[in-house]
Amino acid sequence: MTARGREGRLANICGSRSGPLSRSPYQKLERRAFWRFGVEARGAIAEAGMFRPGFPIGPDTRVATAGSCFAQHVGRALRAAGVEVIDTEPAPAFVSDRVARDHGYRLFSARHGNIYTAAHLEQLAREAWAGFCPAEPVWALGERFVDSQRPSVEPSGLATAEEVALHRARHLAHLRAAWGAADVFVFTFGLTEAFCNRDTGTVFPMAPGVIGGSYDPAVHAFVNFTVAETVAAFRAFMALARAANPAMRFLITVSPVPLAATASGDHVEVATVRSKSILRAACDEILRAEDGVDYFPSYEIITSPSSGGRFFAPNLRDVTEEGV
Repeated sequence: MTARGREGRLANICGSRSGPLSRSPYQKLERRAFWRFGVEARGAIAEAGMFRPGFPIGPDTRVATAGSCFAQHVGRALRAAGVEVIDTEPAPAFVSDRVARDHGYRLFSARHGNIYTAAHLEQLAREAWAGFCPAEPVWALGERFVDSQRPSVEPSGLATAEEVALHRARHLAHLRAAWGAADVFVFTFGLTEAFCNRDTGTVFPMAPGVIGGSYDPAVHAFVNFTVAETVAAFRAFMALARAANPAMRFLITVSPVPLAATASGDHVEVATVRSKSILRAACDEILRAEDGVDYFPSYEIITSPSSGGRFFAPNLRDVTEEGV
């Protein structure tokens, strides 16, 4: 095809020609619908029109946050923007910010630690509102003990299993208060990989043996959730949340942070693409199937070819402040 022919075809697609032969479904689309204008020729990503809110979030909007490690950045950014981010489980005032964060405070709207999968989120909602009891609720950590459902919030563990159970019951009350008060629930999908108890299906936020517990292949199974399983789990969570808080709306996003490790047998980069692709597809299905849901393109913004990788730290995994 000649240069003039290529220019003519592009003009036709972009709608700059007229006449009966130029009719095309692309003619009347906005410039942001075309890679040439929406990506190649744009300036700052903030000016690219990548996100048009489905509902407003303002200073009076009560927001609850949860999800993967990237969700911690989301909550912090919302607070900096003047949004009311709920925190029903605050650290004591005398505790330094570093110590508080190391113990799971000031990260989310309750002290549940990272929630990487939709399955774990739905399971937590069943525990909070429907009486679900997870298997292996307490893991040993040397001579001390941790909550298997949030082992990272007590890095040194607690003195007794009974103390863990007491803290768990208190935490669930704080969780119900946070989610019950939220106008908008922000969730960042992080992973598809998890470990579960073989007999009961109880999902754990991290593999047994990483922080407490001990991995036993006869007791624990590796799972890698599909699109259908992820969609079903999140929609089940939504049903439980709306039963307790009918006005709740949902803002979902996908973490751009690559997997730190994979148990799938694949190269970690291949496993990362699989996981993020499944999560992005799941978000699209949820958005199309449910009212009161919006999607924010965190993954697309951070990983966009136009960013040239500048939104990642030198380790190619952590997201920079500029990106956040």
